[in-house]
Amino acid sequence: YILRPGFDLPPLMFSIEEMEAIVLSLALLERTGDDELKQAAKRVGAKIAGAVPSPLRQTLDANALHAWGFAAPSASAVDLAQVRRAIRDEEKLALSYRDEAGRASERIIRPVALIYYAETANIVAWCELRQAIRNFRSDRIEDCRPTNLWFKGEGDRLRQVWVDGWEINAAATGGN
Repeated sequence: YILRPGFDLPPLMFSIEEMEAIVLSLALLERTGDDELKQAAKRVGAKIAGAVPSPLRQTLDANALHAWGFAAPSASAVDLAQVRRAIRDEEKLALSYRDEAGRASERIIRPVALIYYAETANIVAWCELRQAIRNFRSDRIEDCRPTNLWFKGEGDRLRQVWVDGWEINAAATGGN
């Protein structure tokens, strides 16, 4: 193997259970509605199939694990690959959004996480209008545009604000 600088990955060996977890995880990625992730999952699966030893190859070839029962999210105006890039690059996004009551608003957000559900995806972001962490359902976003404005160095701190708020909420409601 020859890896480019910055892509150092030590050799890995997986147990059968770990291989099953990977195969099932890759199958679940097919349900995200994110075409870029679906294609990446197929490439990962092909790389794994070409590299695993014979006993583990039988697990892959048996095709015994399936991810049924989850429908792919309905189509939306959001390119989830673009959102993932904005999270990685810490670029603000401009949204045209409709809330649950159908009220339209324009938002500038600092996306910090993307949560995939069976029926939709949620963008967790700092909303500049509300000055707080908010969740934006992808099926309620009418337009999503890069802004060429950045929040470099703030992503980790904003993710921690989100996690801290979640933990405080769970403690207050007796959840875990």
